Amino acid sequence: MAREFTSVGVVGLGTMGAGIVEVFARNGIDVVAVEISAPALERGQATLTRSTDRAVAKGKLDPADRDALLDRVTFAVGLDALHAVDLVIEAVPEHLDLKQRIFAELDRVCKPDAILATNTSSLSVTEISVATSRPNQVIGIHFFNPAPVMKLVEVIRTVVTSADVVADVEALCARLGKVDVTINDRAGFIANALLFGYLNHAVALFESNYASREDIDAAMKLGCGLPMGPLALMDLIGVDTAYEILDTMYRRGGRDRRHAPVPLIKQMVTAGLLGRKSGRGFYTYERPGSPVVVPDEATPVAPADAFSEGGRAIAKVGVVGSGTMATGIIEVFARAGYEVVSVTRGAEKSASICEAVKTSLNKGVVRGKLSEEERDGALGRITWSATLDHLADVDLVVEAVVEELSVKKALFASLDEICKPGVVLATTTSSLPVIEMAMATQRPADVVGLHFFNPAPVMQLVEVVRTIRTAPETVATARAVCAALGKTSVVCGDRSGFVVNALLFPYLNDAVKMLEASYSTTDDIDHAMKLGCGYPMGPFELLDVVGLDVALAIQRELYLELREPGFAPAPLLEHLVTAGYLGRKTGRVFRDHTHR
Repeated sequence: MAREFTSVGVVGLGTMGAGIVEVFARNGIDVVAVEISAPALERGQATLTRSTDRAVAKGKLDPADRDALLDRVTFAVGLDALHAVDLVIEAVPEHLDLKQRIFAELDRVCKPDAILATNTSSLSVTEISVATSRPNQVIGIHFFNPAPVMKLVEVIRTVVTSADVVADVEALCARLGKVDVTINDRAGFIANALLFGYLNHAVALFESNYASREDIDAAMKLGCGLPMGPLALMDLIGVDTAYEILDTMYRRGGRDRRHAPVPLIKQMVTAGLLGRKSGRGFYTYERPGSPVVVPDEATPVAPADAFSEGGRAIAKVGVVGSGTMATGIIEVFARAGYEVVSVTRGAEKSASICEAVKTSLNKGVVRGKLSEEERDGALGRITWSATLDHLADVDLVVEAVVEELSVKKALFASLDEICKPGVVLATTTSSLPVIEMAMATQRPADVVGLHFFNPAPVMQLVEVVRTIRTAPETVATARAVCAALGKTSVVCGDRSGFVVNALLFPYLNDAVKMLEASYSTTDDIDHAMKLGCGYPMGPFELLDVVGLDVALAIQRELYLELREPGFAPAPLLEHLVTAGYLGRKTGRVFRDHTHR
């Protein structure tokens, strides 16, 4: 039988500590909430009161239940108040020496059978445990912020943590209504080990002026369905907290350069730009602690009209290709009122893509998303062709052929000969260098990347990729077209992966490496990212959808361009692709064969 915890102590009443107090008290457990001083205790009590009052205001907690919850909490200054509790959870700042001092004192104060737990998100639980005379009773219980809302708890066992202690804590998590994943003591555990490499990389893109903060965040929200962009998330976590976590992971995790904090992060910490809590981080906020972003000197100014930046008028669009992406792009332009010329390699391909567009538009009618008149109007604006010569009078060409550079370069050379002067030539490539296609023409200033996401009629994001030869008016035209399509455009430079793939696929690769090291299971890693970080899909679910072969090809491109050891494709990913385990499209999916 699992141990019954009747009282717990919480040390440290910042946002996380106060949230943990609320979790226990909500579930009928008496809590002794401890701080270092009376003012700190008052701040912690106020944080708890605000949180429970918000829950009442939103109808998620009855006033009577709120009062009963608060009655279960005893506030005290000093660790001596914890002498009778069954379990203590420490939630003080991420400094090893501070935590070790607290645990040494808890060892003296607490009764012999009390379990001592740390909420650390990155420090070594083992190093914390050795400050006590009972390391077998020390464990990590890592809640996620905000603790009352987030369902995940990482339970971290050291090499000496008692099996009974692990079982008791797992049962306690179930009682609290949380989903626990139990793992060994390793830098970053699951969620932070995968999350912070991605956040650090996003800051590096911003630091190098590769893309604006708004565009980086919009790209990951709209392109991946994430609840927050990486820079906004850094502000929420706290830039100083992020620095401490990254620095710890770098030192403890094999000195992987991907976890070495980007210099800008340390500079921001030194300057006091800590994120929401200081009122300014990557963004500027209404006041310290506020989530409301206000304009600052870096906020982009929208042009007065679509063509005030020199953009060209676009009325007729050519789309080259016959795959899923070409089909979606044809539909998007036709529905937005553009005349569209679809060019494929033959009449059979044209008939097939025509049928696919009709089917998709009919589904839109059935679902009430467009009328029959709108459907017929869209179809009437499309001309089907099997020859590039029919693109002689279009204003914009969007290429969506196979992802092979030689094929695309040959196509752009042909378009250069056929199309009239001033036409914008765009490629939908997701990974190839746009400049290679631009230099296959005599008009590189008119060539741009327009990376739509699949399915194009649904996904709101388009990455506008400028090369070092792309003219500003070409970029302005591309952005104006995206706006006319009802899409959100983000502008970035011509580097492998652009924004979304450059940030997404190293994260997926890191997840495969974690599995390969037998640190955790596919299910637990997926649970950690969905429940701990709010991701719509776990990394292995997403790999099965994307295709392991696609992921491997993109990761290889990133590695070849950046030559960063941390970007090298995971050997397990290469082996699975070689063995034909490519995901849903082959029916041989990741989780079925790598469930450890």
